[in-house]
Amino acid sequence: MTLGLPLATTTWDDHEFQALDRVIKSGKFSMGAEVKSFESEFAAYLGVRHCVMTNSGSSANLLAVAALFYLQQNPLKRGDEVIVPAVSWSTTFFPLQQYGLKLKFIDISDQTLNLDLEQVKDAIGPRTRMIFGVNLLGNPIDYIELRKLVSDQNIYILEDNCESMGATLLGQQAGTFGLAGTFSSFFSHHISTMEGGMVATNNDELFHIMLSLRAHGWTRNLPTENLVCSKSEDAFTESFSFVLPGYNLRPLEMSGALGREQLLKLPEIVEGRRRNALVFEALFGDHECLITQKEVGESSWFGFALILKKDRLPRDKVLRKLGELNIETRSVVGGNFTRNPVMDFFDFSIHGELRNADLVHNCGFFVGNHHFDITEQLEMLSDALESAL
Repeated sequence: MTLGLPLATTTWDDHEFQALDRVIKSGKFSMGAEVKSFESEFAAYLGVRHCVMTNSGSSANLLAVAALFYLQQNPLKRGDEVIVPAVSWSTTFFPLQQYGLKLKFIDISDQTLNLDLEQVKDAIGPRTRMIFGVNLLGNPIDYIELRKLVSDQNIYILEDNCESMGATLLGQQAGTFGLAGTFSSFFSHHISTMEGGMVATNNDELFHIMLSLRAHGWTRNLPTENLVCSKSEDAFTESFSFVLPGYNLRPLEMSGALGREQLLKLPEIVEGRRRNALVFEALFGDHECLITQKEVGESSWFGFALILKKDRLPRDKVLRKLGELNIETRSVVGGNFTRNPVMDFFDFSIHGELRNADLVHNCGFFVGNHHFDITEQLEMLSDALESAL
């Protein structure tokens, strides 16, 4: 019987079950004190002023993008251009499409699997208003260099850090380099609140806009002194006063309580993943048949990407072999997103050629990483690949 290597495993223990029990006994299930406490504790962990929890990382992306349209100064407008990597999850892109932005897709680096910064430099044009950077599979972009590219231009940086919680660059948490950064706490991610997401920002106005947009566009969750509207002291009036065209993206109290417990474990979870990465790199880092992701800063190693070099066996044969050994695999975050039929609904352009995105799409896959020691499983993976290749 084989050990196998699943994509994800639970990080819960009795602490999470006690947190759930605490919420059940309270009889208060919709967004409240537990969520607010988790937001404050997560903001402290990141070293930022504000965090806004949502019901998913996808909703966090939607909330962050939407909020930029309601800034009093220099808001985004429909038709503005956003530079994005060709490889990311669908809900990086969907909010941009839904708000009428024009996406400019550029290639990724075959080393980091993140935005190719040379391509970014070349792609910036007079209509470019934002760069939506994606920290792929735990690996942060070099935001020091990216900031230099836009330092004298009117261009926002937004960070999709949903796969990279706990990653750092020069000691600073990924997800805190742009105007806002988004996070996910779905089951397969670094911490799990069942479903859940977060937006982090140091911008007070953006924070207030998101508080309203997250819950129906009403004023109820805004402080009396805020940067969105004039708010009265009359609680009855303010309970159903709507100022922005919002959503219902609120998380449950259970998710907030779970997040508080999981956050206490996050440093240990990330450290365990980094120890596994040392084993992975020793086994695969200089492999003649494979390309692996090269670390920027300190990755939190969401998973391990493996890209077959073009002159080797077809990917399907390799995947069949791994499947026989109960080694779960997935495409690298969906591959080249521009090859999906949904692109018929997008206003977009492609800058240059997407060679590396296509390489990842056609020849890449990833396997899971975990918070516990998987040395034996990685050695089994190495043996399986050697026999297949």
